[in-house]
Amino acid sequence: MKETKQYKIFKIVNTIIMIIVILVTLYPFWYLVSLSLSSEKYVYAGLVSIFPRGFTLKTYQVLLAEKEFWTSYKNTIIYTIVGTLISLFLSTLLAYPLSKKRLKGRGIILGFVVFTMFFSGGLIPTYLLVNALGMRNTIWGVVLPGAVSTFNVIVMKTFFEGIPTELEEAAQVDGMSTYGILLKIILPLSKPIMYVMALFYAVGVWNNWFGPFIYLDDNTKFPVALYLRNIIVGSQQTAVSSTSDVNNLAQISATLKSASVILTSIPIMMVYPFIQKYFVQGVMIGSLKG
Repeated sequence: MKETKQYKIFKIVNTIIMIIVILVTLYPFWYLVSLSLSSEKYVYAGLVSIFPRGFTLKTYQVLLAEKEFWTSYKNTIIYTIVGTLISLFLSTLLAYPLSKKRLKGRGIILGFVVFTMFFSGGLIPTYLLVNALGMRNTIWGVVLPGAVSTFNVIVMKTFFEGIPTELEEAAQVDGMSTYGILLKIILPLSKPIMYVMALFYAVGVWNNWFGPFIYLDDNTKFPVALYLRNIIVGSQQTAVSSTSDVNNLAQISATLKSASVILTSIPIMMVYPFIQKYFVQGVMIGSLKG
C-alpha cells in the first residue's frame, strides 16, 4: 500500500518529536556522567555541561577502592534477589485468588487491600513491630516490611483476570489441582507481567535506603544506597579509608552525588534490556484488561 503524503508528514513529525523526547530524557543522566568525570574546580565553578571538564576518575577510584563499598554492593545484590523473589511469591498468592469472582468475601478482601494504598500503620508502629519480631539488623527487616505493593497486586490481578477461564476449566476436568493450574498454566502464560513486577520490585529494593537506615545498625549489612547516602550527608571521614588524602576528599565531595547515581543505576540499566520486550505488554495488559 502506497503511503499518503499526510502519513509521510506524520512520520517525519513523529520521528522529530521522539528524538527530542529521547534527548530530553537522556540529558540529565548524561549530565551526571559528565559531572562525575570532571575536576572539582570546574564542578564548583559550574562550568560542566555536556562534556567533562578536567577529566578525572578520582571519585570512582576512591569509592571502588573501599572494601565497605563492595560489601554494601554485595548486600544490595542479596537483598534485591531475596526481596524480589519474596515479593513476587506473596503478590502472586494474593493477586491470583482476588482475580476469581467466585472467591467468597472477594470484595471485602479487595477493599482492605485498596485501603492500604491510602493509609498505613505509620513509621513508629512499623518499627516497633519489626523490633518485636526480632528482625532488626537482619535481612528480613529490609525485605519484608515493604514486600507487597498494593499497586502491583492490582495490576497482577487485572492481568490474571484477562486469562481465559476455559483453560482452567479444562485443566480441572483433567483432574489438575488449583496449585497445579497456577504453576503449570497461569504462571507460564503470565511471563510478561511477572517480568514487569520483578523489575518494579527489584528497583524498589535496590534503591531503598530509608528502610535499612531505620532497621539496620550494623554498617557491614548496609546496602549500597545507604552507604553512599551516608557519604553524601557528610560521612566522608568515616566511610573513606584513612589512606585517602585531602585532595581525594575534595574531589569526591564535589562529584560524589553524580558518581553515586551512576554506580547505583548501572546494574538496573544492564538488566532492563533483557526484559524490555515484556515491559510494555505486561503493563498495558495488566492495566487495561478486565
